[in-house]
Amino acid sequence: MPRLHGFQKKELLDVYRKMVTARRLDEKMNTLIRQGKSFFHIACSGHESTQLAASCNLKSGEDWAYPYYRDAALTLGLGVTSKDHLLGFLARKDDPASGGRQLPQHFGDKDLRIVSQSSPTGSQYLQAVGTAQTRKWEGKKEVVYVSSGEGTTSQGEFHEALNWASREKLPVIFHVEDNEYAISVHISEQTSGGSVYSMVSGYQNLARYNIDGTDFFEANLAFQKAVDRARKGKGPTVIISNVVRLFPHSSSDDQRKYRSEEDLKTDKKRDPILKFEAACIEAKSISQKEFEKIQNEVNTLIDKEAEWAEAQDHPDPETALDFNYAHTPFPEETPFNEISDKVVLVDAINHALSEEMERNDKMVIFGEDVADPKGGVFTATRGLTNKFGKDRVFNSPLAEASIVGTAIGMACAGWKAVTEIQFADYIWPAMMQIRNELTSMRYRSNNMWSCPVVIRVPVGGYIHGGLCHSQSIDSYFMHMPGIRIAYPSNAADAKGLLKSSCRMDDPVIFMEHKGLYRQGFAATPEPDEDYILPFGKANVVQEGEVLTIITWGAMVQKSIEAVKKEEIGEGIVEIVDLRTLNPLDEDAIAVSVKKTGKVLVVHEDNLTNGPGGEIAAIIADRYFEDLDGPVKRVASADSHVPFNWFLEDEVLPQTQNIQTALKDLLEY
Repeated sequence: MPRLHGFQKKELLDVYRKMVTARRLDEKMNTLIRQGKSFFHIACSGHESTQLAASCNLKSGEDWAYPYYRDAALTLGLGVTSKDHLLGFLARKDDPASGGRQLPQHFGDKDLRIVSQSSPTGSQYLQAVGTAQTRKWEGKKEVVYVSSGEGTTSQGEFHEALNWASREKLPVIFHVEDNEYAISVHISEQTSGGSVYSMVSGYQNLARYNIDGTDFFEANLAFQKAVDRARKGKGPTVIISNVVRLFPHSSSDDQRKYRSEEDLKTDKKRDPILKFEAACIEAKSISQKEFEKIQNEVNTLIDKEAEWAEAQDHPDPETALDFNYAHTPFPEETPFNEISDKVVLVDAINHALSEEMERNDKMVIFGEDVADPKGGVFTATRGLTNKFGKDRVFNSPLAEASIVGTAIGMACAGWKAVTEIQFADYIWPAMMQIRNELTSMRYRSNNMWSCPVVIRVPVGGYIHGGLCHSQSIDSYFMHMPGIRIAYPSNAADAKGLLKSSCRMDDPVIFMEHKGLYRQGFAATPEPDEDYILPFGKANVVQEGEVLTIITWGAMVQKSIEAVKKEEIGEGIVEIVDLRTLNPLDEDAIAVSVKKTGKVLVVHEDNLTNGPGGEIAAIIADRYFEDLDGPVKRVASADSHVPFNWFLEDEVLPQTQNIQTALKDLLEY
């Protein structure tokens, strides 16, 4: 029998079976929702042809996929089974995508290289670019597929991803499945000129195809060309598939509220399954009876598999907290072997990075202005591009979401991305990537994927930096499960903690106080390249029996100065430098609190909702009987940090503030 557009009959029947399976799963899942057996569903109906065309051209388990929630047919084409879909929909323990942790249609499969999907629209684009960048570095001819609906192209991260991918000529296929509605908002109200195809025309090295996504054969041709182009190193492609949304946006939506009956009827005439049947019947490749036979087989199979899935176990409630973090232990502390009598903190950072780059060929460093000859605005990365090359230490675009988003994709592909956000004050564009992607990757994939990215962030004030170069961000990230936090007060600790960060299997926010970079009091003897300082191990800076100061970062030195200026004798005040804020060394806190009975927490972040409030609550909850006075706090005022130095002094905690609190608490 002659081929139809290059497809043998067996291949056409397989494509059709997957189309019908995807459609039947949509129907069955909506029935199960009405029966109260699950609570949410997003359909792929109307998108099946273009998704299966994509899967036909990808190498399952070799190429990479960052799908979006409407890509059920794509995942079936890549090897996810209908049983797997039903387990995810019913949130059962053996759901391979997330073990019941995520909403339905949040796909993921490590073996198939389908990277765990989150709920935000568009955040997957930068991650796909990061993975594609590693494929280029490794010289692999692998392709990275990433998709969304047309509404998501309004997100800035979509354009950041196009910019990075086209500049680097990366092997990415951007698939925009345009059904004209972002929930209820029509593309005419969403996109300039009502055309994504026109909107993306300005990117160099970017190929574009605007296709009828309900026509499997037309879509297949576009994906053939895009995949071939990617494998040959010619760069990325955007494919805009014009499709129809035959179901509402989700099971929580009723599209009859904003779409006319005529509009819905018109969409049904473009049903991709009907179009596929018609093309095959017209070409005399497949008969109507053969199609009906497959439909009946699929209907029976899905009903049977749904019953099977309902009978499977739910996750054990005791596992609810599993996999927020890696279960592997922190790197162990090593002896302090001195190699020089003095190193300032910023140079210790530089040396740690250099040593870890020597150790790990898959470690890269990037961020704004980090490459030579600049070497970072604080020179923390100076000389590293010259030493390791511009492929391993390089400048990113001026886009914080791009920095973190691509780093996630690199980490998913097995690379160690150590990034720099130039100032903590500008980390906020990356917060979607950090909070909803980076920190949740391990948890949401049930330990299938991990993202051990390191984000170095200069923080804090006292440099006359004004509102947007003085911010402390401790409390924002202490509240965030899934990410470790280091905040060293001196050069040796900075080196040991950063080297530990580069070897850990969890993401890390590494806070570096700008005011400590070259301060003499933060300088220390330098440990050798083998020095490792584990997270969660506080340092008792000075011992005392009457009162404990718990602090970290730049406040360690201010606490030391306050004790000296108050002329408090030796053995009275104990100063505990936490070193890391996640995890906290609660054992060290307990030992000191039980010994002294009085506690002052000193930190630079705001007083209200600051880290001191949480530490004080832990102490009051667990060690109340050991206290001889209230747990006091010294922190920044609940204010922005002004530029004028006299005003700045009023906002940021000063040595005198600590002195006053010490005196009050000692006299209590």
